[in-house]
Amino acid sequence: MHLNPPRNSSFRSSPWTALCLAAALAGCGAPVDETPTGLGQSSDALVSTNGMTVNGMTVNGMTVNGMTVNGLRLNGLTATGLAANAFKTWFDQDPASADMVMRYVAKCSMAAGVTLTYQSPSTGTRYTWDGSLGLAPGWSGGQPATLAEQQVVSACLAAHANKYGVHVNISVLGRDAVGGTMPYSTDELNTYSEKEACFFGNLFTGEGTFAANDGAYLDYDESTVRTCGLSSWSETTACTPIIKHVGACRYYCTLDTTRTYYTRCTYNGVNYRPITTRMLPQDIYRCGDGVCQLTEKCGGSNTPDSCAADCGACQ
Repeated sequence: MHLNPPRNSSFRSSPWTALCLAAALAGCGAPVDETPTGLGQSSDALVSTNGMTVNGMTVNGMTVNGMTVNGLRLNGLTATGLAANAFKTWFDQDPASADMVMRYVAKCSMAAGVTLTYQSPSTGTRYTWDGSLGLAPGWSGGQPATLAEQQVVSACLAAHANKYGVHVNISVLGRDAVGGTMPYSTDELNTYSEKEACFFGNLFTGEGTFAANDGAYLDYDESTVRTCGLSSWSETTACTPIIKHVGACRYYCTLDTTRTYYTRCTYNGVNYRPITTRMLPQDIYRCGDGVCQLTEKCGGSNTPDSCAADCGACQ
């Protein structure tokens, strides 16, 4: 595994137990096209919970535990596709978890203003999932998912997962499956100023998903609920085996011409279309800041796992 220095080093690098998409999947599309493009034509500005308008802002909160989407197939992400018996069987096993997964599948795949509705034949409950990022227009329109759509949706799902299932605002950057750049603004980059991670892989084919630090590793006294991507030196296995942390983005990935996001990541000889994430600086916690965070525990030291200053001594 490649490592880069912790956050307080003088050197600063640039830069779901089961989340799987193991359906009976068949067929692949064209390979990743790395031809540079201009700004994407879809995706209206997304509005955060505090009213700030940022094009690529999204709220993550998918947990890394208990997530399977075995009922999804490649025959199109439409009501017709969800009518398949495989989807009903999967959904009925754990409707609450399946509903959560589908919220993120729709958010990643479908464009803003588009909704996907499913009424459970078993309970009669009606579910509606809203589109947002529009990364897979073909699949969303009822076509089989291309290879690029498989990859970018997989990366997007991984980017929306965190170890604790806590809702945190993040900025999502990259290209959609047809090569269009996800819109972003200078304000978004300035507000979400903490470079977090790159995510890539393919859940459709069983290759799994991978994450790497885009910024420096967390220091010994720092922690975040976003540890699947932005990890410390000692916490690179926090979200395995579903999301495997592989080190630093710069060892695997290629930046776009503006050096804002990654356009391709290569791992085990396979080229992937990635998603790049940024986060708010205040979502990185430090032992000693006076608040016992979800990521911190009692103890007698000054690390997140033993933070006396914030969480006190263990009784």
